[in-house]
Amino acid sequence: MGALLCLSRSKEFNMIRIFLHGLESSSRGAKAAFLRDHFPDMITPDFRGSLSERMESLNSILRDRREIILVGSSFGGLMATLYAMENGDAVVRLVLLAPALNFPDFSGFGVKQVSIPSWMIIGKHDTVTPAEIVLPIARSIFADLTYNEVNDDHILAGTFRSLDWKSLLQGNM
Repeated sequence: MGALLCLSRSKEFNMIRIFLHGLESSSRGAKAAFLRDHFPDMITPDFRGSLSERMESLNSILRDRREIILVGSSFGGLMATLYAMENGDAVVRLVLLAPALNFPDFSGFGVKQVSIPSWMIIGKHDTVTPAEIVLPIARSIFADLTYNEVNDDHILAGTFRSLDWKSLLQGNM
């Protein structure tokens, strides 16, 4: 039993948790700060430039990493999706907050099926990534999707802090 506990802890320590902010946000935004405060191992880099430039940066940060949990907000959710499509064997979980799957450049990347456990949260009043547009796209991509529509808008300011982050950020659920 002690060996099992040790292996479990070891796996948890090897896990990489990374938050990918939205297009107009940064590592200094409210979501990044909250996640850093509650999960000190959370990586919260800044991304700038085009989608391709941001993906290059993300690929550089995560090169040769395994056991990755990606948390992506809006444009960061699009980035997390693209990363998972190309590196599915390295990713153990996706948490997508109002992901910008309706972004016009997304189709140019070649959509692939993702079987990684994925959670998607979208606000009922989201006019940037509306559920009626984003949800059908997500269902065509994610084979293991848990969807939650909350009474909020695109920023998810009213519900973000109350999400069950402890459960969402476990790698073995």
